[in-house]
Amino acid sequence: MNKEQSSVLKAWEATMRKTQAAKKRANSIFGITSMANVAQNDVEDDDTDKNVSTSGEAYFAEKILPNGDYYTGQWQDNFPDGQGKYLWTDGCMYIGEWHKGKTMGRGRFTWPSGASYEGEFKTGYMDGTGMYIGANGDTYKGNWVMNLKHGHGMMQYSNGDLFDGEWRRGLQEGHGKYQWKNKNYYVGEWKNGVIFGKGTFVWNNGNKYDGFWEDGLPKGNGTYQWPDGSFYVGNWNKDPDEQNGTFYPSESSSAADHEWDPTTVYNDLANNKVCHGERVSIMPSQKRLAMWYSTKGGDRPRRLSVDGRASVGVERPLDKTSLWENDGDRTSLRDLDYELYDDTNPKFNLGLPLKVPKLGKRQGETISKVHRNYELMLNLQLGIRHSVGRPAPATGFDLKASAFDPKEKIWTRFPPEGSKYTPPHQSCEFRWKDYCPVVFRTLRKLFKVDPADYMISICGNDALRELSSPGKSGSFFYLTNDDRYMIKTMKKSETKVFLRMLSAYYNHCRSFENTLVIKYYGLHSVKLTGPAQKKVRFIIMGNLLRSDITIHRRFDLKGSSLGRITDKAESEIDNITILKDLDLNFIFKLQKSWFQEQIDRDCEFLEQERTMDYSLLVGLHFREISPNGELIPCERRSLSGNSQNDSAHQLPRTDMDQLLLDPKRWASIKLGTNIPARVERTIRKPELELQLVGERTGECYEVVMFFGIIDILQDYDITKKLEHAYKSIQYDPTSISAVDPKQYSRRFRDFIFKVFAEDT
Repeated sequence: MNKEQSSVLKAWEATMRKTQAAKKRANSIFGITSMANVAQNDVEDDDTDKNVSTSGEAYFAEKILPNGDYYTGQWQDNFPDGQGKYLWTDGCMYIGEWHKGKTMGRGRFTWPSGASYEGEFKTGYMDGTGMYIGANGDTYKGNWVMNLKHGHGMMQYSNGDLFDGEWRRGLQEGHGKYQWKNKNYYVGEWKNGVIFGKGTFVWNNGNKYDGFWEDGLPKGNGTYQWPDGSFYVGNWNKDPDEQNGTFYPSESSSAADHEWDPTTVYNDLANNKVCHGERVSIMPSQKRLAMWYSTKGGDRPRRLSVDGRASVGVERPLDKTSLWENDGDRTSLRDLDYELYDDTNPKFNLGLPLKVPKLGKRQGETISKVHRNYELMLNLQLGIRHSVGRPAPATGFDLKASAFDPKEKIWTRFPPEGSKYTPPHQSCEFRWKDYCPVVFRTLRKLFKVDPADYMISICGNDALRELSSPGKSGSFFYLTNDDRYMIKTMKKSETKVFLRMLSAYYNHCRSFENTLVIKYYGLHSVKLTGPAQKKVRFIIMGNLLRSDITIHRRFDLKGSSLGRITDKAESEIDNITILKDLDLNFIFKLQKSWFQEQIDRDCEFLEQERTMDYSLLVGLHFREISPNGELIPCERRSLSGNSQNDSAHQLPRTDMDQLLLDPKRWASIKLGTNIPARVERTIRKPELELQLVGERTGECYEVVMFFGIIDILQDYDITKKLEHAYKSIQYDPTSISAVDPKQYSRRFRDFIFKVFAEDT
């Protein structure tokens, strides 16, 4: 090591000592393993970078970063690229190959505990072949996929045990041999880290069991054999009442062997536990790099982990036609980053006050004459006006079964010059279809929708607004100018699901006036004539969060954790940002428990219809806000003396107080709309990254709530089953959204009942 390198290392060690001494302050700025964005003009004099290249060519660099991290090696375009060494202030170190800021190729990662991994890396993950040596001496050599043992590998445990066989998702699964320190061994099938299936267990005294296993114990047909040739054949079960079989002695066996008890095998196996090894404290892909960027350029600084992902806590949208994505020369499963602890975020730090988010721009782009979907909007409005205004015989709420038949539909042709039943128009010729018109006319009547108001909202002089980007499903959304109704384009599969469940949906809404399930008012399609033959299906539904008062916070809650976090920084969140499960920092406290019974009924209905992936959309209006934008807790309201009381943002205090004090007026409140309530602030623990419900703090705020169940038309089809199978390879199957409808319903209810409570 030359003098210059020696001085660099000494400077790094001094910086690390200072950083460790000021760990609390550093964590408040960067988080435990967060990434520091450092402008080049803020670099300290410790930077020993001598060969700066501005042409994009790789060069050798030695950098001590202000947060204490140290890097030496090849550098290109502000990223490690080539051979390099990176040392984190917590003692972790990586030496090996880099590609555009990602650990890629062969390398060695060491932990401060003394554990190490040496082998192949792909986009930040231990992926390929490699050897891991744990701090306790456990040694694994074999195949890896995205930080997990996956494929063939050999594990030598520190207690002397040895496993050689197949792994899946970090656990033994498939065929493998496990040998204990006492020389007993098992050869056969495994599942989820336990002996399961057909296999043979051999004791060091020569005794042997060959047969079927379940959860690490013999169960089913099997044979127990002694070295002298005696054997026992039967049906094995830990319950003595279920155990039965026949003993076949050898010529040399004694009479005492005939009295042998099979339950002794289970006692012997209790002393042969499978070792599970130590848990890795933090994966290499979770380590953050203190990357640099130039303040002279127009690029915005990005937060990067060593796997190169710039978004934190966000699962990239799943393309149903491509569950796998190509990353250079590698095909990998789509993945997820989890938000790391950051005590500058009030979600983690109780000492920081909650603030009302900034007001965002009005949602959507007005569809003007130059808009690409202007003609589609005209066609839709012409069709709605025709459907709603068409004379129809009066009907009661008891509909015939034929009204729900998917074949029950009305086609209407709209030529530009008009016809006997349609007016002339300036759009191209199209065909309009009404699905089950009698059913939807009755639903609008059931939901107390005035036909004239409905027609004016959708077909009035004001244009519709198109939301800026399609949803995760690929559907487009349109809002009416008064925000009362939302129009969503539908896939053919969704249309089939809805028509299939339409009868059950109608009966459910009729039976339960307070249902939280979203209200649907019409199902239609537009088909353009001519060579294009384009067909667009769409559904009209109520806008759950439409209100005359400002909705300050919006949450989309499913009860799952994978990908359920927003990718925006706290400072970028406005009042129209849709937050998710891992963003939630409140418990909702209602003054009546009626929501629990209705949630049960609604989930039972959705479970029976075999749908999943639905969510609870929640909107919050905070009633007490200080002039500087901070939320005022209930107990501090009387002391503040000066709270924001803008009529455009606040529900009149006298009206709300009368509503809360007069039980008779509760009858006028509809479940899910304008509900007076309180929310209790919660704090998430830094060590629990996937904590769905935070710790309660006792700090409460008065709110007006809006909530309802949306996105109910996703069937558990082959695409969702494949999504579940693929994601289960890398993640806990219970954490992902795509699960069986029965499991989804149970998990959804359990979560909702944790975050909703009766305010006593």
